[in-house]
Amino acid sequence: MRAASHPPRTRSDHQHITISGGRENNLKEVDLRIPKGRLTVFTGVSGSGKSSVVFDTIAVESQRQLNETFTWFIRNRLPKYERPHADAIEDLAPAIVVDQKPIGGHSRSTVGTMTDIYSVIRVLFSRHGTPSAGPATAYSFNDPSGMCPECAGLGRTVRPDYDRILDPAKTLAGGAILFPPFAVGTWQGQTYTNTTDLDTHKPVGEFSATERQFLMRGGGGRGKRAGKVNVDNTGGSRDIDYEGLADRFERLYLHRDLSALSQKTRDMVQPFLVEDHCPACDGARLNAAALATRVAGLSITDCTRMEVTDLIAALGRIEGPVAGPIAGAAVAALERVEAIGLGYLSLDRETSTLSGGEGQRLKMVRHLGSSLTGMTYIFDEPSVGLHPRDVGRLGDLLLRLRDKGNTVLVVEHDPDVIAVADHVVDMGPAAGADGGLVVFEGTPEELRAADTLTGRCLRRTSGVKEHPREPVGGEWIKGADLYNLKDVSVRVPTGVLTAVTGVAGSGKSTLISRVFLEQHPDAVAVDQSAIGISGRSTPATYLGIMDRVRGLFARRTGSEPGLFSFNSRGACESCQGRGIIYSDLAFMDPVTTTCAVCEGRRFKDEVLRLTVGGRSVVDLLDMTAEQALAFFEDFPDPAVRRRLAALRDVGLTYLTLGQPLSTLSGGERQRIKLATQLHRTGTTYVLDEPTTGLHMADVDGLLAMLDRLVDAGNTVLVVEHNLDVVKHADWVIDLGPDGGKHGGQVVFEGTPRELLGVRGSHTAEHLRRAVRVAGGGVG
Repeated sequence: MRAASHPPRTRSDHQHITISGGRENNLKEVDLRIPKGRLTVFTGVSGSGKSSVVFDTIAVESQRQLNETFTWFIRNRLPKYERPHADAIEDLAPAIVVDQKPIGGHSRSTVGTMTDIYSVIRVLFSRHGTPSAGPATAYSFNDPSGMCPECAGLGRTVRPDYDRILDPAKTLAGGAILFPPFAVGTWQGQTYTNTTDLDTHKPVGEFSATERQFLMRGGGGRGKRAGKVNVDNTGGSRDIDYEGLADRFERLYLHRDLSALSQKTRDMVQPFLVEDHCPACDGARLNAAALATRVAGLSITDCTRMEVTDLIAALGRIEGPVAGPIAGAAVAALERVEAIGLGYLSLDRETSTLSGGEGQRLKMVRHLGSSLTGMTYIFDEPSVGLHPRDVGRLGDLLLRLRDKGNTVLVVEHDPDVIAVADHVVDMGPAAGADGGLVVFEGTPEELRAADTLTGRCLRRTSGVKEHPREPVGGEWIKGADLYNLKDVSVRVPTGVLTAVTGVAGSGKSTLISRVFLEQHPDAVAVDQSAIGISGRSTPATYLGIMDRVRGLFARRTGSEPGLFSFNSRGACESCQGRGIIYSDLAFMDPVTTTCAVCEGRRFKDEVLRLTVGGRSVVDLLDMTAEQALAFFEDFPDPAVRRRLAALRDVGLTYLTLGQPLSTLSGGERQRIKLATQLHRTGTTYVLDEPTTGLHMADVDGLLAMLDRLVDAGNTVLVVEHNLDVVKHADWVIDLGPDGGKHGGQVVFEGTPRELLGVRGSHTAEHLRRAVRVAGGGVG
């Protein structure tokens, strides 16, 4: 038989990434041709299918096929990717993904270690420093040869605060030990309340030095404890292994990995600890030999504590056949950090203290210095955390990657990023089941004229709020001097919507998310931290609705509540309540199939026969939030209706109650977290960049929700860059004038209209550009 002939593909066929019949998540047989060597931006409302195309289809298939080129030995140690649901995905290039996942990091992870710049600095000091401490590892605080022996390279020491643990006015028998596990009545506390070596009825503050030493450190041997020691249970005393109070506390809670303790235990211990700069290294993390080395009069700690901008200048002055090239390599890397708008950071800044936007931009740094070409770079909302001033810099960086001969794909909502694209793909027309279609392809100019939701949002203009609400009071922040804040005292008005603005690094998050919350602990904070998700987490479980749903079905059917849980007795025995069967085929790609027994419904058949109002628990989980609200009109439950209404208020009515949270976009996860906090009145809400992941149309819904919160008697405080939020606010607090050491001051307080006339504020400058009136001028 003669083989079927195929017409030769033209050169233009290979100039596009081609997707045929894409069906991942909510995609509806999507066909796409994405130009290579261009900057393509994917737009659309949250949940419209952008991430399903870019990350779950293109990125996954690229990484899956790349992994197939390695040996079985290596592939078995790499992440395994399942083949995306599509008829064909062709002409891919190796993909590098820069996502929004928090960079995390522990206390040993810094900006310097994350970017590898600190490694270059260490080489500089080992080759050119005097007196030399040895090889590069001798300058590493994560290596025994370089770390400070006192703090093990952490730069700080944690010690018990025995002034908090012991009340000197009380006796041991009367409750002098305030630490709960050692208190009167506990089994560990008996060591100290029943000892015969100390007067347990004498105030601890009156103990002699010898008695105090015995209490805290013991006598180096056995002690006496009162108790029933005779055969006839008469009184007496017996020898015991006495452990001093300090020795026991440090053994159980200090000289071990606290992360191994439960969160409840850590929360209990924390108030009895005090953290200080390490006295041996003064927080520098390194031993004396490493700290003694100098290059151009600077120690390695001097370098790591400088802001990046200042360090560029300092290293730029270093010359010599050995030191010059090394310093030059460090300067080149530092300049990439500065170019991405993070020149205010220092290399010793712990990564755990970075904002989401800062962390994502640092991920970009390592790729900006790459000489690879023909790659596909994929970015998930790189404008997150960026002031409008810095978005222009971001656009330049994306174009630089493109101009090296790479394909750049960006999921983005920011109009300024959309404007620099070569090609735009708009997904929609709505979210969830109503999305998953390509509603537009073309240039940014063509998108502005298109009849899509994104196009309409790009065409509209709006002015600042003309009639802001009047504050009903105020909450003060006093003497804030954390990080770069310069003794800031500012009054936050109550009963209104306040936007806190400023360029990255100006001190916004420090002022509000740290200082304000410390000084006003009753405020409700909704930050950017990730929500805990798994394949078993759903909107119903996350909002706390499922317990009440199980109770309702149990009461109405006369069954046990556990029968209506796919994590308990009601779970399908074949798939253990997952609804899917995940097959790890060793060296082959994993395969996920729908459970043939329960057909993906997660429950046993006997559970499906039990109904309330004609609906089974599976039917309820298949409902959207809007449909579930209608269902609970017949079965009133104020708590359930309130939580479902909160889901509606944050614009997530299209989510089904049983949809796995792992399938939600970043913007959807942010809003579902917000929905859990929207049931209070007379409260101060603090929101850290709530527009993260939101389309321009979704921002309208967010603002409407914030208005409802304020109108219900709450105070809302948002740390935000989005100019639509700033224009809509009642009050603005602008920090700056710049980032890092050039920030940390309040440069403006007042209404958005008053901000328009301010000079010397980057926020005011961009607000004036964004506000247009009919005559083309600034309102």
